[in-house]
Parts: sequence; structure tokens; C-alpha cells
Amino acid sequence: MNRGLELSKVNLSYGDGESTVFAMRDVWLTVEPGELVAIVGPSGAGKSSLLAVAGALTTQYTGSVTLDGTDYSDMNDSARSALRRSRIGFVFQSGNLIPALNVTDQLWLSLDIDGKRMKSAKRGQAARIADLLEAVGMSHRAKAYPHQLSGGERQRVGIARALANQPALLLVDEPTAALDRKRSQEVVALLARQAHDQKVATVMVTHDHDVLHHCDRVIEMVDGELTDDPAL
Repeated sequence: MNRGLELSKVNLSYGDGESTVFAMRDVWLTVEPGELVAIVGPSGAGKSSLLAVAGALTTQYTGSVTLDGTDYSDMNDSARSALRRSRIGFVFQSGNLIPALNVTDQLWLSLDIDGKRMKSAKRGQAARIADLLEAVGMSHRAKAYPHQLSGGERQRVGIARALANQPALLLVDEPTAALDRKRSQEVVALLARQAHDQKVATVMVTHDHDVLHHCDRVIEMVDGELTDDPAL
């Protein structure tokens, strides 16, 4: 069973001596499976650094980071890469889709292992792709290419792609930055549903306070420190 994400006394700094800048300062954070947690705060507060640490994208920190019961703080580069492929999903600001692939193939790509599909599991993988596209309301666009999709549709595909490999953790970076108010509400509501339905611990960084009511918890980050449930 997925045990979620836990950061324990994490510090991340740049520079030395008097020029030291803390991107994360004594950060403690637990995100349970099926929980959508929003991280808000001003630019430069450390939100992107938190995503990088949680996503096994950097080793330049002290403290402990545990995902699904496994501490990956001291993993080598190969092990961390394998962890990202198999246990962590990423959703980016604009969907970050590959222009030459249609919607279905975007999801197939995320299920490839070292560029090779597992033929023995292909039928089950195809069914999962179909289920995910239905869940995000994109079944009717399965053969469309990114340039044929609206911003909201690209984000829906990005969410489905991030969930395709059944991750333990979903990390979401400003998913509504390029969307209008209506599409922003739809995308974050979809994220919340999928986090709950798929039992995925989900962390979303956002500046969009209008969508926070969809989240289970809201945490403010200022000067590298976290404050739970701020008054917004």
C-alpha cells in the first residue's frame, strides 16, 4: 500500500557564509495517499525547490525524503532516475506534450521502460490508457495532436500521462498558469478527483488562489519555510 510522501527536517541552501541563501529551511511535510496539497507563496519562496527535492531531481539538501516508505536521500543517480520513472508523475505548466505524438501515444511513452514496451503487459496497459483518457474526459481526442488541443485539453492529457505508470507521488507545477478561470477550475477539480480516486499523494504549486477550495490542504511557503493552512 502506498504510504505517501514525507520530508523530514529538509534544508536546501546556496552559497557560503554570509552569502548563504536558504531555499528550504527546516521543512517538514507529510502528504498522504489520495491527498491533494497546495503550496502557495511569493516567487522565490522555495516552492520550486520543494518540488525538485520531492521529485528526486536534486541531491543538494540535508534531511530525509521518503516516498512510499523508501528513503531516497542517498540513492545514486541511476536509482533516482528509476524511481522517477516508476513512482513519480510530473504535471507541468503547459502540459509539456511532445508535438509529434498524438494523445494516446503520449501515454504510451510514459509506460515505456528504457524505450521498450512490455509486450506481455500491452493489453493491460492499453486498457489503462483508455480508462485514464475517459477519466480526464479526453477519449474523443485520443488521436489528436498537441497543436489541435486547447490549453485545458493539453493539461488534461498531461495529467493522464503523469498517472499512467501508477505513481505513488504526483507533482504539479502551476497547472493553471496558461488557462482562463473556467478551465483552471476544471483542471484543478480533475486533479483532486484523480488524486482521490487513484490514491496518489499529490503536491501542487500554484499562485492561483481561486482554485484552492478543491484542495485538501493549503500550505504557505515564505523564505523557505512552511506554514500549514494559512489564512488566505
